[in-house]
Amino acid sequence: MITATTAMLQHHLSPPPEDNKAQDVIETRLWLEEHDWLYRLLRSEDNVSPTFRFPDLISASVSLVFMHQDASCRIFRFLGTELVLRSPETPRRRESMWRSQYQLLLDLQRSPANRHPNPKFQLDQLTTACVALCRAEDGSGAGVLQQARRNMAERSNRGRGAPSG
Repeated sequence: MITATTAMLQHHLSPPPEDNKAQDVIETRLWLEEHDWLYRLLRSEDNVSPTFRFPDLISASVSLVFMHQDASCRIFRFLGTELVLRSPETPRRRESMWRSQYQLLLDLQRSPANRHPNPKFQLDQLTTACVALCRAEDGSGAGVLQQARRNMAERSNRGRGAPSG
C-alpha cells in the first residue's frame, strides 16, 4: 500500500512529459487519397534528419496554404469544385496536427464563408483541402518538408524560457 501511495503522489507532482505534448496536438481526419500521399512523403528518403511524422506533415500543409493571401478562397474553391464530387463515404484516416495549425482551420470553419447559405464543411474536409492543395502545387512534397522544419523551429522558439516538465 505504501508503494501505491508513493507512486500516486509522484504522478500528481510531476506529470509525464508525454501528457504535456499530447495537449499540443489535435486529432483530425484525412481523406484516403491525401493520406496516402502524405504517407509516401513520410516514408520517402527525403524525410530525414529529423524524420517528420503526420502531425508535422499535416501542419506544414496547413501552414503553406495559409501563407497565401487568398487561402480561404483557395480552400473553399477546392472543396466546392473537387472534394464535393467525391463520395461522402470516402474512407478517412485518423491523424493529428499541431494546435496552432488547428486553430487556423477552426477559425476558417467558424468563418462566414462556412455559414448559411454556403455549405458547411467539417474539419476533416478543410484539412484534406490543405493537403490536396499542397500536393497539386508540388507533388514531390519538398515544400511540405521544408515548412515542417520551419514550424518545428517556431515551436521550439516559443517553448524557450518555459519551464520543462
